[in-house]
Amino acid sequence: MRIKRQNAILKLIGEGSIETQQELTDALRNIGYDVTQATVSRDIKELRIVKRLNESGRYVYAQSGINSDADMNERFNIIFEKSVVSIEYAVNNIVIKTLSGMAQAAAAALDAMELPEVVGTIAGDDTIIMVVRSEESARRLVYKLRSMTEE
Repeated sequence: MRIKRQNAILKLIGEGSIETQQELTDALRNIGYDVTQATVSRDIKELRIVKRLNESGRYVYAQSGINSDADMNERFNIIFEKSVVSIEYAVNNIVIKTLSGMAQAAAAALDAMELPEVVGTIAGDDTIIMVVRSEESARRLVYKLRSMTEE
């Protein structure tokens, strides 16, 4: 329930100009969440929501730059690019070797890409195994991933 509520909060602040915790609490209640101001306050803290000046000169709730999708995607791309040592495939499995200790971070970056051809990823310390839907998908994806790591 907390994750759904927090996603609703992000949607509400992204769509509107919510200025106070009470406005946010009321908006959540209007869409079916039975929340208290204390719960909303904790969610704001966990989500790292900040107040920003909007176009009309009012301070409204907004996601901090740390949590923005574009910023996170850029960070994931950098992590992936800098940590991968090699990428190979065998049938419909892709094996990605990383610097020691970086496989889980690189796997998180891959997961964030939400690649439709990927069934799942498993990461150890320096190795990631990706299961892909077909050998052809694996071949294409290896080419794409290698191009991301080349400078």
